[in-house]
Amino acid sequence: MCAFRGVWDAILDEAHLRFHLVAAFYVLLFSPFFELSAAQYAVLVLLIAAVLSAELFNTAIENVCDAMTHEKNENIRLAKDIAAGAVLILAVGAVAVAVLFFWNADGWLRALDFFNERFWLLIPLAFSAVLAVLFVWMPRKRKKK
Repeated sequence: MCAFRGVWDAILDEAHLRFHLVAAFYVLLFSPFFELSAAQYAVLVLLIAAVLSAELFNTAIENVCDAMTHEKNENIRLAKDIAAGAVLILAVGAVAVAVLFFWNADGWLRALDFFNERFWLLIPLAFSAVLAVLFVWMPRKRKKK
């Protein structure tokens, strides 16, 4: 139960985690148009889990550091920056894999054909995009001290 509470608290507190969740949602939403193999789906799922986990570790490190002191401390700054850098490296790698998987004109044409034939589905898609922006930029659950 504590693990679920930790994930939930991080979702409520961390805009970067919410951004990664939204990105994962849209990657998985559009992936069927690209006829990915089971192995490619496995890579996507593992990368999504890895990026989300890295963001959770980064959040945990930041919270521990903030609990230690709010005064300027070079070691704490370094720890926070390194943890954030780890997330950045993993996220850039995930984007590179996504580009390799989705750099496919046929997949994008299938998506365009799908929405062209079902034009009304653009309304919930646009609505989901608005909700996604609001979700990412919603205020924090609690104030950082």
